[in-house]
Amino acid sequence: QVQLVESGGGLVQAGGSLRLSCAASGRAFSWYGMGWFRQAPGKEREFVAAISWSGGSTYYADSVKGRFTISRDNARNTVTLQMNNLKPEDAAVYYCAADRRRFGVTITLLVSGYDYWGQGTQVTVSS
Repeated sequence: QVQLVESGGGLVQAGGSLRLSCAASGRAFSWYGMGWFRQAPGKEREFVAAISWSGGSTYYADSVKGRFTISRDNARNTVTLQMNNLKPEDAAVYYCAADRRRFGVTITLLVSGYDYWGQGTQVTVSS
């Protein structure tokens, strides 16, 4: 069992930056693929970014490519999402998720591919 706790959300002006963090409990963190998703009001939860167990493979949604960076620190059981040049359309609740089925070797972009979820952190971007 893994518990995930996100932090770092808040209000930022368009063009600004935020850094989201996800702290994971449990000893098997380095075996999990990790992902960030987001959900805006009235919309489906959508993929944002994901990272393999080693950090050697990352994948981004086209809408955030070049602006967001996902990274992980297996020694500290954390995964972060650096978000730069934020846009109003980036506003959403952001969720950290862990995938235990693929042992962090391959990345899945599907919501259904993740087994554990955090409670989410709100990101608001003012125009």
